[in-house]
Amino acid sequence: MKTILTTLVSALLICSNLSFAAGRSKPVVVDTAEIRQLAPTVLYTGISLSKNDIRIAAEIEGRLTAIVEVGTALKKGQAIATLDDIFLQQQREEELATITSEQASVALFKKQLQRYQALLKSNSVARDQLDQTQTSLQIAQGDLRAARARLMQIEERIKRSKIVAPYDGVVTERTVQIGEWLKTGDTVVRFVDLQSNQIQIYIAAQMIDLIQINSHLEVLLNQQSSMAVVHSIVPASINSSRLFEVRLTPEQAIAPGTLVRVRLPFAAARSVVSIHRDALVLRKGSTTVFKVNADNIAEQVVIEIGMGDGDYIEVIGDISAGDAIIVRGGERLRAGASVTSSAFKANK
Repeated sequence: MKTILTTLVSALLICSNLSFAAGRSKPVVVDTAEIRQLAPTVLYTGISLSKNDIRIAAEIEGRLTAIVEVGTALKKGQAIATLDDIFLQQQREEELATITSEQASVALFKKQLQRYQALLKSNSVARDQLDQTQTSLQIAQGDLRAARARLMQIEERIKRSKIVAPYDGVVTERTVQIGEWLKTGDTVVRFVDLQSNQIQIYIAAQMIDLIQINSHLEVLLNQQSSMAVVHSIVPASINSSRLFEVRLTPEQAIAPGTLVRVRLPFAAARSVVSIHRDALVLRKGSTTVFKVNADNIAEQVVIEIGMGDGDYIEVIGDISAGDAIIVRGGERLRAGASVTSSAFKANK
């Protein structure tokens, strides 16, 4: 009899504990299932390229006297390399002397012309002398303009003896050493703008119609997700591969040469019931979600998953648009549990 009483008391305690546990509402975070336009996607490998990646060449001949090291960051207008300009400086001095001489000739012929013009009025000079002096003045003025033009060319070459950065960037390669004689057109450095970059990918022909200029695509780098805008689509395939080049502008700078993965649609989008990926409860052999009914009771629903787009994924099962789906707190939840829900905040 005593054993029976003990058993009954134990059973009553267990039921009491279960009733107490069931009576406590568990806090959860819910999101609403919605109809969304989703498209099946595939990841393509792309590479980050600088929009400004050039090889800077010498614009004049000369011996290299200075050059920055590889890895040097420069602002626009700062010196990359310098060529010896001693011969140009000497030519400049010679041309300045020529200009001084031509200016003296012009001044002399002007005075002669003024004197002959005065004498011509009193018939004290022949008309031919006046014409000859006027012609000599015009020739001297032409020689002066030519000398000034040569001086401008020399000064421009002196200016170009210093090779400067055309924009903010970094020297990534040097092809010459101090002391080498450079000819016009010889490459000096490779200069790259690290802040202005694009992503280059090659996609199959059948995917061209699925993306548009200015559309946004997801970019994955080191398990970090960001977005990029489609900048251009080259409407011609390369070689015989039948692949088309697409350029994207990322929202954040990515070092040139970095490999990334770009999520691209490979079929047209369609309307599906979708939920946030965090709602999925993955167990061995099944995938379920919890939805909250009108009585704030958690119902566990077995589903199948379809295509996804970012944080949202298609669900196939007893889930309808408008259902409150648990996205936080469902990991240790049991079906039939009472819950207190709060709204899920996310960028949808």
